[in-house]
Amino acid sequence: MTTTPSTDVPVVRELAERHGIPVDRGCAAAEATSEVRSVLDRVGDKWSVLILGMLSAGPQRFTELLHGIDGISQRMLTLNLRQLERDGLVSRTVHAVVPPRVDYALTGLGETLLPPVLALVEWALAHTRTIRENRDVFDARRPAG
Repeated sequence: MTTTPSTDVPVVRELAERHGIPVDRGCAAAEATSEVRSVLDRVGDKWSVLILGMLSAGPQRFTELLHGIDGISQRMLTLNLRQLERDGLVSRTVHAVVPPRVDYALTGLGETLLPPVLALVEWALAHTRTIRENRDVFDARRPAG
């Protein structure tokens, strides 16, 4: 029986089977795992999470997103918005006004992603201090250099 390494994890196998994804067919299992990894790469990306969080408040213009997300460059925002639009998580609406106006908003699919994303953000906020302390302890044990 051939499976990909990530489908050997019991919880991944159980979730895959629940969604009808073949996990015991070699190439089919690898393809399904690759697709899941591709989606998780997009929705787990730090910029995507922050963009989705900003859009949870309602439609935003590009400049509102740019100024509201600390540290993101215009290029990175553009690339991420395109990918989120490509995946069907964000819509882009061009308004025929002068000067031109473009709004970005969550789609229905994007809204279904909000609960798990916001739960992850909430978890990060609740545990940031402990994680920082653990990192400090770990780093102090390691020799310099």
